[in-house]
Amino acid sequence: MRAAATTEPGRLRIIGAVLAALVVAFGAVTAFEISDRASAADDVVSRSQPLSADAASIYRSLADADTAAASGFLAGAQEPAEVRERYREDIATASRLLVKAAANTEGSSASGSYIAELNEQLPRYTGLVERARANNRQGLPLGGAYLRYANQQMTTELLPAAQKLYEAETARLDADHEAARVWPFLSLGLGAAALGVLFWSQRRTYERTNRVFNHGLLAATAASVVVLLWLAVGDAVARAELNDARAHGQESLKVLNDARINSLKARANENLTLVARGAVLTDDGRSDKYETDYKAGMDRLSAALGHAEDLADDDAGRAPVAAAASAVSEWRTRHTSASDTDKAGDYEGALAKVIGGKESTGQSFDRVDTALEEAVAHEQDEFTRSALDGRGALTGLPAGAAVLAVLGAAGAVLGMGRRLSEYR
Repeated sequence: MRAAATTEPGRLRIIGAVLAALVVAFGAVTAFEISDRASAADDVVSRSQPLSADAASIYRSLADADTAAASGFLAGAQEPAEVRERYREDIATASRLLVKAAANTEGSSASGSYIAELNEQLPRYTGLVERARANNRQGLPLGGAYLRYANQQMTTELLPAAQKLYEAETARLDADHEAARVWPFLSLGLGAAALGVLFWSQRRTYERTNRVFNHGLLAATAASVVVLLWLAVGDAVARAELNDARAHGQESLKVLNDARINSLKARANENLTLVARGAVLTDDGRSDKYETDYKAGMDRLSAALGHAEDLADDDAGRAPVAAAASAVSEWRTRHTSASDTDKAGDYEGALAKVIGGKESTGQSFDRVDTALEEAVAHEQDEFTRSALDGRGALTGLPAGAAVLAVLGAAGAVLGMGRRLSEYR
């Protein structure tokens, strides 16, 4: 090397080798880094976000099943067919999604343990509900005890496990999202270095030969510029779209899912207030536990709806949230009326105001749930669209960078070869 560097042909060979190596390294590192980010973006779209959404649906289905079980119990021995069907569909949905989650959480031991716990506890819960129904059909007061025990198992075993599963899958979504948004600093640095050496070598050639253009080095420079611009623009667009998916989709979905869960919990506690009829008190023994939990759940629901309205970025997203907030206000008013009726000793009248048809709290709850379902669907569409655009911005870049790098390296070698031929 020292001997070669003492002659101009030797120096040209060294410069050509360095240029070829830099351009190839630039292309290879770009292909590797962008492939890694494209894979993470694909995971966001096709794996982690759907699993996070499924985990939220598992929680919602379980909470809704508990609500339906309490509503059916309050209706008496002849449980309405639509309520029983709603309970059956919720349990079937939770079971199906648990199977799907188990098949897609390989390597996630935390999620696997929560799924196993849910699969173990769910049959116990459904067994308790069936016992409550059987006793209720016979007019035995023991049915209420079985239903309260089923609710206790749901709130202390099933729902906490479902919440942990949702948090674990959401954490994996956040990790994939961050991996897809990392700047390709090494690729950008190598690209800048390759262009710098290419410009220097062309200037050096011009100063020694008085030739303005070297076609080979010019082709290598053009290839490197194309890859660098493609890398910078593609990555910037992908980051912008993924940021939009997170800000206007993922965050809104989390808040809306929390709101929906709180509405379901509030409805279950409202029903259980009439089932228990004051038999279950708070730890201090001063208040009805289910009534207290209902009020706390409604407060959290109102707060979540306020946050969701702030996050909504268009009228299509704000409208269903506003409708849900209006229904919550109506629900509170109707609940107060039902509670006053119950305290006055008119249990049947209170029951009609809770599980009846028109102007019941059940009607208000259905309006809240329908509006939140519409809002979730809208935000899910926004997330999917932005995430797909982010992934699409990286399409073709790894392969394109590799091909252009090979062409650029060949151009650098041929360009230096042209100058070397003048010394023979």
